[in-house]
Amino acid sequence: MITAKQLQAKFIEFFKEHKHAIIPSASLIPENDPTVLFTTAGMHPLVPFFLEQTHPKGKRLANAQKCLRTNDIDSVGDPSHNTFFFMLGSWSFGDYFKKEAIEMSWEFLTSKKWLALDKSKLSVTVFAGDSDAPKDEESIKTWKSLGVPENKIFQNGKKDNWWGPAGETGPCGPDTEMFFDTGKEKCGPNCVPGCGCGKYFEIWNDVFMEYNKTKDGKYEKLKKRSVDTGMGLERTAAMLQGKDSIYDTEMFQPIIKKINSLCSGGSFISKRIVADHLRAAVFVLSDPMAVVPSNLDRGYILRRLIRRAIRHGRLLGIKGDFCAKIAEVVIETYDEWPELKERKKFVVSELTKEEERFNKTLDKGLRELSRICKENKKITANDAFLVFQSYGFPLEMTVEVAEELGFHVEKEEFEKEFAKHQELSRKGAEKKFKSGLADTGEQTVKLHTATHLLHAALRKVLGDSVKQRGSNITAERLRFDFSYPEKVTSEQLKEVEKIVNDQISKSVPVKREEKSIDEAKKEGAVALFDEKYGGRVSVYTIAGFSKEVCTGPHVSNTKELGKFKILKEEAVSAGVRRIKAVVG
Repeated sequence: MITAKQLQAKFIEFFKEHKHAIIPSASLIPENDPTVLFTTAGMHPLVPFFLEQTHPKGKRLANAQKCLRTNDIDSVGDPSHNTFFFMLGSWSFGDYFKKEAIEMSWEFLTSKKWLALDKSKLSVTVFAGDSDAPKDEESIKTWKSLGVPENKIFQNGKKDNWWGPAGETGPCGPDTEMFFDTGKEKCGPNCVPGCGCGKYFEIWNDVFMEYNKTKDGKYEKLKKRSVDTGMGLERTAAMLQGKDSIYDTEMFQPIIKKINSLCSGGSFISKRIVADHLRAAVFVLSDPMAVVPSNLDRGYILRRLIRRAIRHGRLLGIKGDFCAKIAEVVIETYDEWPELKERKKFVVSELTKEEERFNKTLDKGLRELSRICKENKKITANDAFLVFQSYGFPLEMTVEVAEELGFHVEKEEFEKEFAKHQELSRKGAEKKFKSGLADTGEQTVKLHTATHLLHAALRKVLGDSVKQRGSNITAERLRFDFSYPEKVTSEQLKEVEKIVNDQISKSVPVKREEKSIDEAKKEGAVALFDEKYGGRVSVYTIAGFSKEVCTGPHVSNTKELGKFKILKEEAVSAGVRRIKAVVG
């Protein structure tokens, strides 16, 4: 039986043999991308390299990336859904394309040296073509050349075999998906790969980005064609082990066993929710960006996960505080991720504080919610927000509890109000991840460069202990979070502003060089997350002032920025401050 660790090791070794540079997992917090709260896919941290920028480690890359998605949170507990997961991925940036990518996929899946899957149990899907783009004949031809019979090559439209753009415009293209026949009975006469009944397991996806969708809806060929592949570690490991659920694998069983030791029975769905949500919380809390539970942005997502786990722990009959106990098991189980052990004290502390906070109001909140439901026979958006504000119930949890009690939820009204809350929470961040590609417009690039100047100026005025804790950059403004224990005075802000504008007025060139991370650090370059870099990195230097490891994009000279102005300085959480600023 192959374990998840063995599967990951095989994947990495395979692509290493095929001349791919292996890069470490990036932070769960997207760098230089305001469009999403967390890293949702393996390609997300590689955003700049799908455009014109070259990666310091070359055109072929592979890794295992930590990801977090909550769009399917209501499905957590079924055999295949979870919030935090690992994505095995490989990329070609303007190097090989469809034929080579498909051949590598087939080799990894079927070769005795690698996964050795039965070829007769594999089927594939390809793009059938439409008025926007032709049928993917190259993929069909390649699959046939590998021995896949025509009756196991299924052609679908954009709904099933087309990736992106998630927004109105951007890079996109056809994909080809690989499915393994699990041996289960067909759900009906129309049961084919992709039907979702469980007979056909989607094991891998190769995305071919060869088009750009324009504002007028046209699909134009891209000059730089790229490949993005993805294989979910948890789901694939479960399939290879013959397990019916990801929660039956060694990735979750130690956590489930700990939960069982804390309760005398209860729903297996609740046990899975507790295991999934606290595993996710441990990885978020151990991230270098140090997100903490709050009522806004990423903190809201983290709080929602922790508090939902606590409520389901109560449903299981677990007595007393338990989050820290389960966190200990998560840290032990995932010992290959050193940041968990390194930040263990912080993780346990934050989980304990959040559990204590919620426990103080949990019973009162549940009683109040039950009262509202019984009196009104329904729950409105106003009710949900009242319970949220008074008792700290994440809004979705109130709806979930009300439905469990059998009461009507005015969903349309709630969704409108919740959309407003989300908009406030994101603080101007776009709700959609535009094709996985960050905005690289002229103003956004200027503001991104300005964050380098701001970071350096803050360190000069406040001291070298200042470190970036996140940034959110739109075309309108930059938002820069940094570590500092107290409010920055108006005099200090004026000094920071003056220093930045002095550098702009000096017309200093912004120089990009490729170096090893060790060379960069020896030269004094600031590297936000040491563990995410490997081998060669991009170093951006503003001579005599700032030197940072960064993925870009940047202007070529500080004079392009115009005038820098700080709009606001405020607290974000304990020890973290935020500055909003503009240029122009």
